[in-house]
Amino acid sequence: MSGYAIQRHKTNAVRVGDVTVGGDAPVVVQSMTNTDTADISATVDQVADLARAGSELVRITVNNEAAARAVPAIREGLEARGVAVPLVGDFHFNGHRLLSLYPECGQALAKYRINPGNVGRGEKRDSQFATMIEIACRYDRPVRIGVNWGSLDQDLVVRMMDANAKAEQPREADQVMREAMVESAVGSALRAEQLGLPRDHIVLSCKMSGVQDLIAVYRALAERSDHALHLG
Repeated sequence: MSGYAIQRHKTNAVRVGDVTVGGDAPVVVQSMTNTDTADISATVDQVADLARAGSELVRITVNNEAAARAVPAIREGLEARGVAVPLVGDFHFNGHRLLSLYPECGQALAKYRINPGNVGRGEKRDSQFATMIEIACRYDRPVRIGVNWGSLDQDLVVRMMDANAKAEQPREADQVMREAMVESAVGSALRAEQLGLPRDHIVLSCKMSGVQDLIAVYRALAERSDHALHLG
């Protein structure tokens, strides 16, 4: 419609390699591989194909030592082909260990993806999350804090559900779950900043299965935060 302009939510710009996410930058497209990351040639082929198709960032799974060892070679293989697309490492329960054991992996990646719900349980969760953030600070790498509906921090859910049950006007369970998603993302970002990661090195995301839930959560994220947002 002529004369109609959409006003974007103002967020911090985050540099991922040579790509800017958030701020006033155009929306960036990220895709992910489905290869075994330890298979260097197959992963290089697929990343290159994705980059040629228009993917500006590519996420690869770093789930074991073989994958972590392969990451620098994947980066080198892409550079040999003239493919400069930044690589995002997707870490899970053992990310703290892999990044500590294989510093070359952490340096070859342009960004780390951390899910607060699966970095560990109890006291281990805090220390393992801290290890990954400290390594990101060491190599000056941005981090996407990606909360997932299917692996939400159960300790947080229980606390919030208990508090809701005691409230004078309890909310519906799905409302509490949405708030838990936002709390996990925003709280983890705050913790990362306390550990020294600059705000312009943090991207937030919340993965939901329902479209209306997704919209509600991202509206809440936008109200409570000026971090760059990843929608997936």
